[in-house]
Amino acid sequence: MTTPDASVEILPYEPAHQAAFRDLNVEWITRYFVLEDLDRRMLDDPEGYILRPGGHIFMARHMGKLVGTCALIKEHGGVYELAKMAVTPAAQGLGIGWLLGQAAIAQARAIGAQEIELLSNRKLAPALSLYRKLGFQEAPLPASEYQRADIRMVLPLRGM
Repeated sequence: MTTPDASVEILPYEPAHQAAFRDLNVEWITRYFVLEDLDRRMLDDPEGYILRPGGHIFMARHMGKLVGTCALIKEHGGVYELAKMAVTPAAQGLGIGWLLGQAAIAQARAIGAQEIELLSNRKLAPALSLYRKLGFQEAPLPASEYQRADIRMVLPLRGM
């Protein structure tokens, strides 16, 4: 794994970040898949869909620009979903995904989450490799609103 670039800052989401949050995610989703209704709902209203129900969003800044993001979405019973992780292609290879993942895991632990889960697609091999390095393991995939989801991974936090 690449050593994270020391000039990368991980920031808590602010309303002024909404356009960057949306654009970063639209960029990667439309490169590989089709933007789905659930994507639109989350990206158009991150405060209402992610933050107000108890979730968190992190932004990565490098050289003065917002170049990455990820969300921690409150699900149920101490379970949070790691979602909407995106790093713009020009900033990939700087360890930004690792830093965002670490920030989300640390936040989940701080708020007493029992488990973090994520949904992804097997054709996103670099992302799956990152998730495994963060400690996620493949788990059974339940029905999902996302058409593109073909893998679920979990990271138990209880007792860790």
